[in-house]
This record gives sequence, C-alpha cells and structure tokens, in this order.
Amino acid sequence: MLAAGLCATLLAHPSSAADAADAVRVHDVQGTTRLSPYAGQRVTDVPGVVTGVRTYGSRGFWIQDPSPDRDRATSEGVFVFTSSTPQVAVGDAVLVTADVGEYYYGGEGSGGQSVTQLSRPTVTVVSSGNPLPAPVRLDARAVPDRYAPRGDRAAGGSIEGLALRPGKYALDLYESLEGMAVSVTDVPVVGPSTPYYELWVTVEPRENRTAGGGVRYGSYDAQNGGRLKVESLVPVAQEPFPRADTGDVLTGTTTGPLDFDEFGGYTLAAREIGTVADGGRTPERTREQRADELAVATYNVENLNPGDPATKYERLAAAVADNLASPDILALEEIQDDSGPTDDGTVGAEGTLRRFTDAIEAAGGPRYAWRLVDPVDGADGGQPGGNIRTAFLYNPERVSFTDRAGGDATTATEVVRRGGTAALTHSPGRVAPQDAAWTDSRKPLAGEFVFRGETVFVVANHFASKGGDQPLSGRFQPPARVSEEQRLRQAEVLNGFVRDIAAVDRRARVVVLGDINDFEFSPVTRALTRHGALRSAVDSLPRDERYTYVFQGNSQVLDQTLVSPSIRRFDYDIVHINAEFADQASDHDPQVLRFRP
Repeated sequence: MLAAGLCATLLAHPSSAADAADAVRVHDVQGTTRLSPYAGQRVTDVPGVVTGVRTYGSRGFWIQDPSPDRDRATSEGVFVFTSSTPQVAVGDAVLVTADVGEYYYGGEGSGGQSVTQLSRPTVTVVSSGNPLPAPVRLDARAVPDRYAPRGDRAAGGSIEGLALRPGKYALDLYESLEGMAVSVTDVPVVGPSTPYYELWVTVEPRENRTAGGGVRYGSYDAQNGGRLKVESLVPVAQEPFPRADTGDVLTGTTTGPLDFDEFGGYTLAAREIGTVADGGRTPERTREQRADELAVATYNVENLNPGDPATKYERLAAAVADNLASPDILALEEIQDDSGPTDDGTVGAEGTLRRFTDAIEAAGGPRYAWRLVDPVDGADGGQPGGNIRTAFLYNPERVSFTDRAGGDATTATEVVRRGGTAALTHSPGRVAPQDAAWTDSRKPLAGEFVFRGETVFVVANHFASKGGDQPLSGRFQPPARVSEEQRLRQAEVLNGFVRDIAAVDRRARVVVLGDINDFEFSPVTRALTRHGALRSAVDSLPRDERYTYVFQGNSQVLDQTLVSPSIRRFDYDIVHINAEFADQASDHDPQVLRFRP
C-alpha cells in the first residue's frame, strides 16, 4: 500500500471539495467495459504512481491509482503513451493531463482488443521514491475456468460493450486488470522464449498438460485461459532476456503491469523477472524402421533456400538422419526456389534440394533422390519471391519412384486403371492445380512409390494458412475462422482424389501428409476423412502427445498424416524436436509413419 502521506498529496491536489468530487481517476477512465467512457475526451490531473516504464517500442509508462474503488470490473492502472522516452521513474507519484483513447495494435481490422491509454500527456511529478501498489497475484484460484463471454450478435460478435465479469471469464479478469501491476510465481513455461524476447507461461499448472510440459489445445472450447505472455521492460542490452524451453519453470516472482498487444494478447510487462529452472526436456529420436517397414515422414523446413546459413542445413539434415532415423520417403514443405525470397522470376529449386540432400548424406543419412513439380511464379503464396512448394525425398536403396512424365504446375494428375490396379497419369503430379481451392496456395504433390514390390501412393500437402482468422484473445468471441473456408474446399478436393483411387482399387495404399494448417478436431480434418476415405494417424497417439506446433503457449496439431483404410496397422510418431525449444531449426515438429505394405 502507498504511504498515507502520498495518498493525501494526490487526493488533495484539486483546489476544492467540489473539484475533488469531480476529479477523474484511473478507474473512471477504464470503466466497467473494454472501452473507456472517456474515449475522445481530455482529462485533467489524473493521479497515479508509476509502476513501469517502457523505453523501446511503444514508449510510455503505466500509472496505478493509490486509492482504488470497490468495483472489481474497473482497472486501477492505465498506460500513458509518450512516443518518446518517458521522463519519469518507477515510484514517481504523478498527475497526468491527457487525451483518452483506445489503441488497437495492428489496427481495428486485426480483431484484437484495444488498450485504453492516455496520450499527448502533460505530466507533473509530485514526488519520487514512493512505495508501489501491491501486485495482484495471478494463479489457478484467480483465473476463471471459462475463457470468454459470447459476443453481442448485434455488434458482430464483439465483446467490447459487454460489462466485465472478472469472476466468470478469464479474458474479463485480465481486462479488469489491464495496466495494473500483477505477479506470477513459480509458473511453468508453456511456450519457449523467442527472438522477440518473449515467452509463455501458464498460471494453471494442471490444465491440459502435454508430455513435454506444455498445454494442449484440444478443442475450440479449451483455450487454456491460464496462458500469459511474459516480456521484459528492461532492454536486453542491460539485462539479457532468459532463454527457456517448454517444460521449464519460471521460478521466483515475476512482476509488472499487465499489457495487451497484437502478438499474443495479455502480456505481463515485467519490471522484475524470475529465473528459468531447466525442466530437462531434450529433442526426441524416433526408432529406425525395420527391414519390412516402410517409413514415410513429413517435415516443414520453414522457407529453406540456398541463402540460409550452413548451420540451418546441418541441423535440418541431422534431424532427418538422426531424429527421424532416415525415413524411406520424406515429404517436405516450404522448399523455396534457388533465389530464395528475391523476387526475380526464379522457380526452380534444384539448388535448394541438392544442398539439403548433400547435408543429409554428410550427417550420416542416405543419398536421397528427389521429385517435385515447380510452381508458377508467385502463384502459391508464402513469402513473396520464395515460391515455396512441397517436394519428395526418397531413399533409392529401399524405395523406387514410378516416373510418369507430363506433370507440371498447371496439369492435373488423374487416377486411371492400369494393369488391374490404380495408377496416376503423371507421377509426380499435382492434384487439381487449377481448382479455385488452391488459389494463392500450395498444390498437393502426388507420387507413386514401390516398396518390396508394393505400390504406395503418397500425397504431400501444405494447405492454406490461418492468416486473417480472428485471434483467440480478440474482441470477437467466438473468433471467426475465415481462412477455414479455403482449407475446407482443399480437403474436399483431396478427399475426392483419394476416393478416386479407392474406386479403382479399394486395396490401394494411400498416405496423405504434410502441413494441413488445421487441428485434428477441425472441420477440415473431418472433411479429409469423410466417407471413410482416410483416417488421421494422430488419433492413435495418447492425447498428451498430440501436438506438432506451439502457438501463443498452446501446443497444437497443425501437421498431420492420414492413411487409407487399407493401411490397417501402423506405428506413428510425432518427433518433438523444434516446437517446444527456444533453439529451433524449424517452427514445426516432423512426424513419421511406419507400416508393412
């Protein structure tokens, strides 16, 4: 609590009792909804104590009222935006005259929530060195189990105008504390530290835990409300940001104002940050396939191109040779062209694949051959100029590829009957590349492989991204998944292609795999598996192993392997080597399927 003398100083500033009664305080500015009732107005001499100062990025400082009201819905803290380096220090008692506004990181169209802030301020420092308000401790008892209220239909699903109920919803609790000092103590790390000097923790240590110590995103109604992003107010030049992996623990107490930003929602802007205790998590290794097992794997190698440093190639190659135990067939996503992100019309990726296969051989793996179909320049989305595409690597010592010429960027491969069994007109070939489902998106790559005399059809995929979806912590609840429409159409096209194979030969063995960019419980996965054409291998794993990617502290499935009914028995493994770790070669975990054709 603040010293009584300081409270008296701040409260006594108005010139009369009437002025004191009319004075605007922080909780008045914040109000009982997400939008300030004073938005668009200028307020005078709002009292508070500085609880945090940010000297980089969105520069400014937070103040907190030493005399809170009795309403849980009204925050006692607010951010003061100065644009330049603030001329105040933590512990200063100040009076702020400023414009009240709602700031949306990324703009209103981003779907994120706003931050109530004071801008164009005139700041008077009343005194310095004052004690700070006691932080609100966030723990499992404080955070409600329910994540967010349902938005107002008349407002397009927005929750901005709804009265806050901090005892009922996690997002309402956090909003009621926006700008106030909060703290967490001995919290599990559920999202590794990033190059942007952030990490994710959970204040509910028992919620939906994964085998790696994260929290699993298992349904659209299980958003894991205990997740919280942690950043530091101390510039890294003064104090390095802690490096942490999922499964570590941020020990001690981390304290600072509660902020909100575009990239992750509610964020603890720490003026004091705890110490990372190693959880002992190490990258996994899968077992080697047996002589009579075909091993088919997939790996998103994150915009791999010849301009990448040797260390990236070496690490990805070591993962293939060691962690994935040199699979027989490897479907790759995000192979860029030979000029990388330079937008110069290049579409070929021979240089990228040659350098990668050389690195795998140097790491002790086999000498892989490759097959791919180059895209039309600029037609498949991804990083501008990079022309990402899927590609096959295969070990010719164990597998042969059935080449049927004629497949190119715009020519579809079809299913025909050949010698009493199913075959592709083009191998490698693209699946329905001119269908509108694949506009500005990677087209599936299909190929025929032969293992021990048996044909296996493999289809490599990289579905449309989730770009444009409303954020989980945003102001629209439930958030709209606008990107899902394209992936649904892609899934329907691919499901039809697999059923075309089955119509010719119901015993045909088909593996569909890659970066599906959607969850195992999603409508997209249901569309892929419709009519029994495929089943998702991820369902064979324990729930705590079902994740290939970590996003904003949620461990989730984005990459999938699906098999036709003719593949009755298989051994499937998601090999956790990247997503949980601060030191990543890619942001995705690879996966491998082993079976006897």
